[in-house]
Amino acid sequence: MIIAVDFDGTIVEHEYPKIGRPIPFAIETLLQLKKDRHQLILWTVRDGDLLQEAVDYCEKKGLTFYAANKNYPEEDVTTASRKLNADLFIDDRNLGGLPDWGVIYHAIQSMERGETSFEKLMMSAGPVQTNRRKRNFLIRLGEMFER
Repeated sequence: MIIAVDFDGTIVEHEYPKIGRPIPFAIETLLQLKKDRHQLILWTVRDGDLLQEAVDYCEKKGLTFYAANKNYPEEDVTTASRKLNADLFIDDRNLGGLPDWGVIYHAIQSMERGETSFEKLMMSAGPVQTNRRKRNFLIRLGEMFER
């Protein structure tokens, strides 16, 4: 699969434009997905020097992406569509927030085996619990209604 991965809030905690603390198991899971022969693309709001900082951060951890903010390395971003051709997007701004990286990995494995869809897996996992400072708006909204 071609998997697009966000940086801030997904690989590291939100500290934009700085690089935040690493999110546990993000790099390790992405390295395993590469070993499993998935093509990873870094897909982030970062651009220019800030994008290069993110790429360098990941490379220092041993993680290289097929491309960054492009469908393929040689793509001309001045003429190409901003739409990315990916099978899956991993992003903390997903509906429901960012699941634990273990859940993400097992969901991808289950999808590859044709056992279930990602949507069914995420729905069966229940609400995303996170100890990160920024929680998903829908989770916070749901908590308000539970009171």
